[in-house]
Amino acid sequence: MSTPQDPGSTIFFTLSIDGEDLGSFNACEGLAAEVEVEAYTEGGNGFVWQLPSRVKHSTIKLTRPLTADTAKVAAWISSVATNNVVRPTAQISALRADGSLVAQWGLLDVLPVRWTGPSLDPMSPNVATEALEITHHGFTQAGA
Repeated sequence: MSTPQDPGSTIFFTLSIDGEDLGSFNACEGLAAEVEVEAYTEGGNGFVWQLPSRVKHSTIKLTRPLTADTAKVAAWISSVATNNVVRPTAQISALRADGSLVAQWGLLDVLPVRWTGPSLDPMSPNVATEALEITHHGFTQAGA
């Protein structure tokens, strides 16, 4: 008999770019898609068709305490500045505290758009954190 998993358990996220692990993150926001629709009025009866036109994807923001994996993120962002932009495939995995998989999302044509580093203030007791924002052209099968 299997034990049901607690959906309220602590979740963390991992990010990999073309199979290269960029580390674990505490928070992930912006996994979303929106289908834009165009209204088309049918003649003679007043019926309005709602036709899909395109799918928009939001920017994804991942945050975590500062770690040694920050160097991997910096290297990825630096590679974009060389004007030899390659838009890789990415995978975000949601994992429970015991490392078991909750869900995965594959992302097409990923590009880093913003990195925000920590405020290093010796007078502040806050944990030094970083945030990475990425954009993409849509979802694909995770692991593909």
